[in-house]
Amino acid sequence: MKIIDKLQDGKVHVSIEVFPPKTDAKYQEVIEAVDQIAAMRPFYISVTYGAGGGTSRNTVKIASHIKKDLGVESLAHLSCVSSTRETVRQVISELQQEGIENILALRGDIPTDPEIPVAKDYQYASQLIEEIRKQGDFCIGAACYPEGHVDSRDRKEDICYLKEKVDRGVDFLTTQMFFDNMVHYSFLYRIREKGITVPVIPGIMPVTNAKQMRRILSMSGTALPARFQAVLDRFGTNPQAMKQAGIAYATEQIIDLIANGINHIHIYSMNKPEVAGAILHQLSEIIEND
Repeated sequence: MKIIDKLQDGKVHVSIEVFPPKTDAKYQEVIEAVDQIAAMRPFYISVTYGAGGGTSRNTVKIASHIKKDLGVESLAHLSCVSSTRETVRQVISELQQEGIENILALRGDIPTDPEIPVAKDYQYASQLIEEIRKQGDFCIGAACYPEGHVDSRDRKEDICYLKEKVDRGVDFLTTQMFFDNMVHYSFLYRIREKGITVPVIPGIMPVTNAKQMRRILSMSGTALPARFQAVLDRFGTNPQAMKQAGIAYATEQIIDLIANGINHIHIYSMNKPEVAGAILHQLSEIIEND
């Protein structure tokens, strides 16, 4: 099933992201988490792709397991900045062979580890999108940044690059996490004004660990609204309280988005089935996953 087909059915859907293990020793642990998440019957499960082969080699394997063994649609991430053209074409071919119909095309983070070489075949996600379009009949997603990409000079430039990606053949977009829904609503207005009409799925991050939050913010440039900063200040040193507060905050974000006509939500689960499950439980009468 192509994700774009179900995005147009008018129902409310929730999808969930997982990431492959960094080491082979952790593979079974990740599979157990994936199996638990799949049992919740999300719209689809996306599988991230790491640079330099560390986690990337398991992306196709886990995406195939989700689709073939668990009966849930999968979305395989594919990044290009640290990959050769040959490697990218090989991964696309493997996805075809496994019956994966959906790819999230990303530039990827430029590696800071000197052991990971930066290939010169691709510099932008738009180039990867063209490559995928040439090689197969995939549903292609791409990332977007409501607060602007950290490498862009400003939001206006960032939207120009986003328009270029969409024009190359993107079917839908998924946002980077945000913690103020007004940021998302404003972003939608600005991109629609520029002629970007594809579906946009908001990405929601349930923050359950204050230390994790500080690391993510340092990498993404995401702003914290005063309301969420107060949550971190009050509960950040109490792990169980922070987990409960983070789940509640994310759930409230999702309810507000759905109430305002956003029918598709993507949860960054951090491989925590209990967190995704708690949110879905609170939304049980709101969402429709069948």
